[in-house]
Amino acid sequence: MTDQRVVDTVSAAQGDPNAQQPWADLGLKPAEYAQFREILGRRPTSSELAMYSVMWSEHCSYKSSKVHLARFDELMTDRMREHLMVGIGENAGVVDIGDGYAVTFKIESHNHPSYVEPYQGAATGIGGIVRDILSMGARPVAVMDQLRFGPLDAPDTQRVLPGIVAGIGGYGNCLGLPNIGGETVFDPSYAGNPLVNALCVGVMRHEQIHLARASGEGNRVVLYGAKTGGDGIGGVSVLASETFAARGHTQNQHKKRPSVQVGDPFMEKLLIECTLELFEEGLVGGIQDLGGAGLSCATSELASAGDGGMHVWLDRVPLRDASLAPEEILMSESQERMMAVVEPANVERFLKICQKWEVDATVIGEVTSTGRLVVEWQGETVVDVPPRSVAHDGPVYQRPLIRPVQQDTLQADGAEALPRPATGDELRATLLRLAASPNLCDKSWISDQYDRYVRGNTVLAPPEDAGVVRVDEQTGLGVAISTDCNGRFAKLDPYAGARLALAESYRNVAACGARPLAVTDCLNFGSPEDAEVMWQFAEATRGLAEGCRDLGLPVTGGNVSFYNQTGDIPILPTPVVGVLGVLDDVARRTPMGFREPGQSVYLLGTTREELSGSEWAHVVHAHLGGRPPSLDLAVEQQLGEILVEARRHGLVSAAHDLSDGGLAQALVESCLRNGVGARVRLPAGVDPFVALFSESTSRAVVAVPGSAEARFLEMCTVREFPHARIGATEGVGDGALLEVDGQFSVPLGELRATWSATLPAALD
Repeated sequence: MTDQRVVDTVSAAQGDPNAQQPWADLGLKPAEYAQFREILGRRPTSSELAMYSVMWSEHCSYKSSKVHLARFDELMTDRMREHLMVGIGENAGVVDIGDGYAVTFKIESHNHPSYVEPYQGAATGIGGIVRDILSMGARPVAVMDQLRFGPLDAPDTQRVLPGIVAGIGGYGNCLGLPNIGGETVFDPSYAGNPLVNALCVGVMRHEQIHLARASGEGNRVVLYGAKTGGDGIGGVSVLASETFAARGHTQNQHKKRPSVQVGDPFMEKLLIECTLELFEEGLVGGIQDLGGAGLSCATSELASAGDGGMHVWLDRVPLRDASLAPEEILMSESQERMMAVVEPANVERFLKICQKWEVDATVIGEVTSTGRLVVEWQGETVVDVPPRSVAHDGPVYQRPLIRPVQQDTLQADGAEALPRPATGDELRATLLRLAASPNLCDKSWISDQYDRYVRGNTVLAPPEDAGVVRVDEQTGLGVAISTDCNGRFAKLDPYAGARLALAESYRNVAACGARPLAVTDCLNFGSPEDAEVMWQFAEATRGLAEGCRDLGLPVTGGNVSFYNQTGDIPILPTPVVGVLGVLDDVARRTPMGFREPGQSVYLLGTTREELSGSEWAHVVHAHLGGRPPSLDLAVEQQLGEILVEARRHGLVSAAHDLSDGGLAQALVESCLRNGVGARVRLPAGVDPFVALFSESTSRAVVAVPGSAEARFLEMCTVREFPHARIGATEGVGDGALLEVDGQFSVPLGELRATWSATLPAALD
């Protein structure tokens, strides 16, 4: 049967210049629509309108953030470039980790889809980031996730959390990728707008790096993977680039449901193995995954990054739904698809390998020398555009920035003035209350749904400070990764908050003994059309860029996620920072938990009275105010060097960073990890409450065997780094105690029962 649909062609657009078009429904502003009419010298076709609308969306074009993200390049130093092989601008960054190995890693958001349809939204977030890593030429080896929800007892949290966790676990487990870490945080600001940030890391040899570009006139463009369907149409322009309606309003939610992609992890697994074999045989000239904006993105970005143009026959695209119009095919974000540029002589072999893996593959276009992206549908031209105008030359906005009027009032309201526990019994009760709080409690209800050890190369996984995977079995070379952010700190001071997120992630990587090497980020904020939100974003970006310069770590890539708010209520500014570090031998990594009795416990770093934005203020007083902890990145770097050197020379048996919950929570987690107790003595002359619950930065707790104590002390003394022996490990099992001399003691059995009960009680 002949398709009777009327297709809007370039000739039709020229003959009917004033036809009404739904540009506003696609998220475009009047000036943006006028801008690409000017680029084309005519009105766009419906297919061109679809392409520009998705590629000029906030999610794809970074139109509100480009001017601020430029700081990462401006502040790049030679020291930061030393190990950087591929930086910002490609699907993911790549760093040299030695011995001819390279690692690629990146974190991205899938926030709004995960609210609308929790399971598929989170699952396809994992699928998308895995394909980004695959497209660089690497084998994906591990994933991580950063999750933010409203209050644990809120009805909407009960709806979205189980589905999101199941989606992450279901997709990642089916792919056979270990989930080696992350964070789960609860705060009222995320009610109605959860955050799902997914990270993937991949490994390759230096010579295996691939880039997203279409070069070589006459080379073929091959689309392979799953067939294209109607799912995910408008996902990046409608979901990721728009604020949700007022909290509790469900009409918006149901209207958006078709925009969420549907994932098939089994097809993705075939796609991974197929692609790696194609790489191995040298059949791929350029490659791009199809994620946000689908074919619109893949075709325009490949052509724009190449040295010519591209001609595409859109009616050759294999479809799951034959009723799709050309513009819908271009906008579809159906998952598990890739696009490759292949020399004509290699096409037959390329298709045979795809057939072997039962992966559909079709030649849908070719590289040209015209400098244009031309798309045909059944013999008619429906797109004829300069590809760079679609992919890279969209609008750039200098959004207004206004420091919030309430910022001074907020910062003046410090938590240090709040009532605090004074007796040993009150300190004990506070420790137990914090250990049971949603942000500090045992997260194994979540992490146990993920396969952490599949593939056999996982060395450290939750609840450790950082995830560690082995890269080379012979040498033991491996990498450590941590992702962190305290949104409360960023609310109090966005500049400092971003630096604190960087410092915590850096500290976590160093605590396991890895040398920090590079950074990825996912910057989650409210609407860029709110001048106060843009001030937060600008300050956080400035803080992160300057912090990375100070630590000598390049930002290799990442993601900006705007419009994370419900009505006029934005989330806490949440600049998630991931740090990747290198271990020369993963067999000698440092775990976080005390391992045996009779070892000395040392506190490294300086404790100050810093309680504003702390977990204590949040849990006990529901308070947010004051200024976040001070930070000296030179001191942070010095602590990192001590932790790395101590691991290298076998001077510590355990190390745990101090962050949320302070020393008290670090001791809780260090004791419970292996069921080894500890007896500690707090420094004389210091308020015991401050000593236990302050969240001062650049601190760690380490366990030192007696045989190594003299060398450990010498290492700290030579560097003039603050250190104090605060106690020793004692006892094993539930009857062992966490004892604070002169204040209180808690049996580990009671502590574990309290710490582990919270999530099961709320979610089972």
